[in-house]
Amino acid sequence: MRALYTAATGMAAQELNVQVISNNIANLRTTGYKKQRAQFQDLIYEHVQRVGAQASDQGTVLPVGIDIGGGVKTVGTPRLMTQGTLNPTGGDLDIAIRGEGYFKIQMTDGTYTYTRDGSFTTDGTGRVVNAQGNPVQPTITIPQNASQLTINAQGQVSVVLPGGNNTPTVVGQIGLTRFINKAGLQSIGDNNFVDTPASGPPQDGLANADGFGDMQQRNLEGANVEVVSEISDLIAAQRAYEMNAKVVSAADQMMQSTTGMFR
Repeated sequence: MRALYTAATGMAAQELNVQVISNNIANLRTTGYKKQRAQFQDLIYEHVQRVGAQASDQGTVLPVGIDIGGGVKTVGTPRLMTQGTLNPTGGDLDIAIRGEGYFKIQMTDGTYTYTRDGSFTTDGTGRVVNAQGNPVQPTITIPQNASQLTINAQGQVSVVLPGGNNTPTVVGQIGLTRFINKAGLQSIGDNNFVDTPASGPPQDGLANADGFGDMQQRNLEGANVEVVSEISDLIAAQRAYEMNAKVVSAADQMMQSTTGMFR
């Protein structure tokens, strides 16, 4: 019976939907996380009787048709790249981006990834690195015995060096990168994205200029997950799954009744 297979596609789609929602909720406290949503489309139809077909020799046409749908399919789980809430941390190397842009990170193989997670630190040589030890681009080294680390809205990194009469010295410039289609970035874990043909090529620039956002030192961007929205979506997905399961049960009972007629 066709209804069994149609309902099965609905159950599979809602199972994936719940998986996406659960991942959003799990990353509620993940710095710079961008939530996903599941998108669906209906499957191909069987046109038993096409609308607009000729209905008689007099030239009348059918005002409605008979189309039997095949169910639903998942077409994507795009990310919503909206701004998350900025949360004060007090860390000198905690940086949040307010507006457009991503931090550029150099990986060990020489390739680059992009992130909104600005929870940086320094390695044994004083380089500014992310949680995995990969350097922020352009590479910035904080001198030993430096104090009063300051990062302004443009991304300039300044410190006070011993014997410098408390005069700030610029030791580097953190850059930003943006993309034509942010939703086209591919997530690879560890709060990192890589560019794809869908995202367009990376466009490097400076914060607070040419459409890029500015940097907020001693802040981190929180996840853009809305708890109430996710819970309501979860309830709706669960009910949709239950209704599709009910269709499977009803179709099974109808088949049992049909089979019973031949006993």
